Amino acid sequence: MKMADSAVVLRRNRPGTKSENFCNWPDEPFEEMDSTLAVQQFIQQTIRKDPSNVDEILTPPEGQDEGVWKYEHLRQFCLELNGLAVKLQNECNPETCTQMTATEQWIFLCAAHKTPKECPAIDYTRHTLDGAACLLNSNKYFPSRVSIKESSVAKLGSVCRRVYRIFSHAYFHHRAIFDEFENDTFLCRRFTVFVTKYNLMPKDNLIVPILGDEASMNESEA
Repeated sequence: MKMADSAVVLRRNRPGTKSENFCNWPDEPFEEMDSTLAVQQFIQQTIRKDPSNVDEILTPPEGQDEGVWKYEHLRQFCLELNGLAVKLQNECNPETCTQMTATEQWIFLCAAHKTPKECPAIDYTRHTLDGAACLLNSNKYFPSRVSIKESSVAKLGSVCRRVYRIFSHAYFHHRAIFDEFENDTFLCRRFTVFVTKYNLMPKDNLIVPILGDEASMNESEA
């Protein structure tokens, strides 16, 4: 019985596992996560615990390399943004959203083409997430998950600016979808605090009014 009690916990969703039972295993301390994917594992574990606790999710373990921490969070943002992209597909189509816009003041050009040009919003969303995935999985710029060159970390800001536009389009043009998604994930709030904390985007570009006075408060603490 003692051997059974001390058996290693298999942290894996087996084939056929129902969605409500996903990741149904005990939390693991970061220092015991013996894997090159430990930072990703730790971030996802903290999100599952309480997605609304943005401060805890964005607080790195002691001694954690800041470049790796920022990189892994951006990977996670892109993973979760695919969920918003799926929800947008039924309403945001090329006939109704012919451009990637946020209010009448912002029109964004899609960088996925040889020469940046206008794209329907849903195509811009797909192209942007595909481009972010290609860059963040590039062996040239990010060959390691435990150590990242500063020149590669510097590329994260441009990814942040592009993926943020998905939030802004959804907020200003598909508010019901945005609100439903945000109430479940708190993803735009977490992203806004993240880019503010690490100065990855100019404050003027953060046009979704999701933090209010908190944004300036967090900026002063960063």
